[in-house]
Amino acid sequence: MGKSKSKNKRRSSSDDSSSSSSDASEQKKKLRELKMKLKKEKRKTEKALKKKLKELKKQKKLLKGSTSQSPGHENETADIPIELMEKSKAMAPMTKEEWEKKQSVIRRVLDEETGRHRLIKGDGEVLEEIVSYDRHKQINQQATRADGDFFQMKTINK
Repeated sequence: MGKSKSKNKRRSSSDDSSSSSSDASEQKKKLRELKMKLKKEKRKTEKALKKKLKELKKQKKLLKGSTSQSPGHENETADIPIELMEKSKAMAPMTKEEWEKKQSVIRRVLDEETGRHRLIKGDGEVLEEIVSYDRHKQINQQATRADGDFFQMKTINK
């Protein structure tokens, strides 16, 4: 009979630990379920907003077609979040005019490693700049000096 009591004691202590671990696993499951519900709700609201945006665009097209506007249609986009409108515009393909306008912009960008100024067209095409022989030497000397300075800064910081 003494052995059966010790076995019962062992079982009861293991039952306590298993119940606490099962509580933790249940809490994890509940947390997972709540996260999933939150994601679903977020998706639903995004879908609803996108649908509303589409409807407003259709109405806008219809209004552009007609010469007279009916009252109450002045500020339809006020209830749509700005971020959603910008996101939908960013996802739309670029028109040829927009692309040409973007490509026509040429900017001068400094390369910090070499100290060179580069001409960048539109999204990132690097253009060559035609310079005289003396200016070319001057640019190379400046770039070599800047490259050395950059290297020294990197080695000092380590």
